[in-house]
Amino acid sequence: MKFLTLESGQLGALIDASVIDIPAAATALSGTCPADTLTALIESGDDAARQVWALAQRAYEQDIATRAFADVAPLAPIPVPRRNILCLGKNYLEHAREIAQKMDISGDAPAKPIFFTKATTAVIAPGMPIPAYPELTRKLDYEAELALIIGRGGRDIAPEHAWDHVFGYTAINDISARDLQKDHGQWFRAKSLDGFAPMGPVVVHRSVMPAPADIRVQSMVNGELRQDATLDQLIFDVPAIISVLSSGMTLLPGDIIATGAPAGVGMGFSPPKYLQPGDEVVVEVTGVGPLRNPVR
Repeated sequence: MKFLTLESGQLGALIDASVIDIPAAATALSGTCPADTLTALIESGDDAARQVWALAQRAYEQDIATRAFADVAPLAPIPVPRRNILCLGKNYLEHAREIAQKMDISGDAPAKPIFFTKATTAVIAPGMPIPAYPELTRKLDYEAELALIIGRGGRDIAPEHAWDHVFGYTAINDISARDLQKDHGQWFRAKSLDGFAPMGPVVVHRSVMPAPADIRVQSMVNGELRQDATLDQLIFDVPAIISVLSSGMTLLPGDIIATGAPAGVGMGFSPPKYLQPGDEVVVEVTGVGPLRNPVR
């Protein structure tokens, strides 16, 4: 089951290379539609997701309210998150080491998860330009990551129950201004400028999520492979992330958790390979499809 947010904000489903407009399909088939946006679907739960998927399959089989995925310009799956994106820092060991070499800090695996957030206004859709902000930064960097979408909220979630609270996953590009990151100490400003969170194009439902070892996280800049790792290489896995993050803090339906970046970011090269206007960054997460954004 794969879902997305279409151009007018309505819920869509992706089957093979076809996108089904769910509200339009429901109207054409005189069926019920438990949710007309992806945010509403996430809040409605897994039963609603199964109902929507069954509707999408009927529409697909009858070629009703369908378009080629190549002809769609989707929004970010959650265009306006209800609160900041929750992020993990240094959650791949090789990335921790490459950053340590550049910032003169320890490259050891952190003893506990490192959390920070990105502002909701940083979110942009696939295809939208990443602003270069030449007046603010000379060290614009990319970070390909898998982002979890919380389905069922909760607090003090035990690791063994963590997956029950996940609706699905998508791709996110944690754009960072490394000089601002150094100047301000904390990471929030350096990672929260408008346009610094490209996301999408689809959300893959948990029910069809591959095993962590089979989920690959990659980035390409101008066709050059930069990052390449699998989700089983996380220092803190999904159950640990959700358990620690929800300890004393309620997670809400629709919360977005970026799980961390593999090695291969621009800062890690010698000399560094920072983004420049005219570059194109593509993030690939298994099952999600390419998240492609130019830099301008």
